[in-house]
Amino acid sequence: MTDASDADADAPADGEGPLRAPPGERSVPELLRFGVVNLDKPAGPSSHQVSAWVRDGVDETLATLDPEGPPTGGVAHSGTLDPKVTGCLPTLTGDATRMAQVFLEGTKEYVAVLELHGSPPADFREVVAEFESEIYQKPPRKSAVSRRLRTRTVHDLDVLEVADRKALLRIRCESGTYVRKLCHDIGLATGVGAQMGHLRRSATDPFDDRDLHTLQDLVDALAWAEDGDDAFLREVVRPAEDALTHLPAVTIARSAARSVATGAPVYAPGVIDVDDDAVPAAGDDEPAGDDPDADPPLVACFTPDGTAVCLGRVVGDPDAEGGTVVALERVLL
Repeated sequence: MTDASDADADAPADGEGPLRAPPGERSVPELLRFGVVNLDKPAGPSSHQVSAWVRDGVDETLATLDPEGPPTGGVAHSGTLDPKVTGCLPTLTGDATRMAQVFLEGTKEYVAVLELHGSPPADFREVVAEFESEIYQKPPRKSAVSRRLRTRTVHDLDVLEVADRKALLRIRCESGTYVRKLCHDIGLATGVGAQMGHLRRSATDPFDDRDLHTLQDLVDALAWAEDGDDAFLREVVRPAEDALTHLPAVTIARSAARSVATGAPVYAPGVIDVDDDAVPAAGDDEPAGDDPDADPPLVACFTPDGTAVCLGRVVGDPDAEGGTVVALERVLL
């Protein structure tokens, strides 16, 4: 990659303030204004209500610890779960809400109980396996999106257990897949009918259920932080950069990051390094991905110390002497 001098790493450019502190060096207020909680949503409240509770709790703590600073400005979650559904609901706070689109680029995993209306046929597992593919779905009437027929990819669909007229399924699928509709369609294919019973989201890229925290964890952590003990809070609320680890990364100079903060794209002289998968493979014997007309993948740009700068897509040659390398989609500073 074209290297760039970073001698001005600690000096702001003319008329510009310093960049956000590196992830491991942020104060509690800075963390709360650019953080993510891998939340374990309980059954009962809506995703919107859960997000409102997170916002209110964080804002109350900010008002105590940093009364002169602004509130979070809101929170954003990783995709709506119905009130009865539990599990992984990563929630972004403050300025991190600008990166909510990253959850549309990843995959989600669920564990679902399929309730059959009759005894499962002898070829039940084979029938289920047929749905491990690109499938057609129309959003349900109660959904917030247009009810157009669309495709979604089911990457993995495993039958974990079958007991009487119930089956336990593990589903890893493209974001936006309606599991309730998938269960209904599986029932039709088996010939006996079926509906979705309990559903739990076990993963939302890049988070999973191995380090979930409850709302009570968050409330306790915020209270202890107000009393001067922030150790647990730093376990519950993580730097927002942790929500970007599944995206290809582009490392840029801090001087380039200051330009991005004012809306400039990432130019070649400011690029330090680019992950191999940030640019779709082209040339050789293979086409550029499955769809040559598809947009380049979403990438996250960071300073060398790991501070998130922006989201965008690689549109130029990182090794060139000049020109735009990353076109901006969201500025995160």
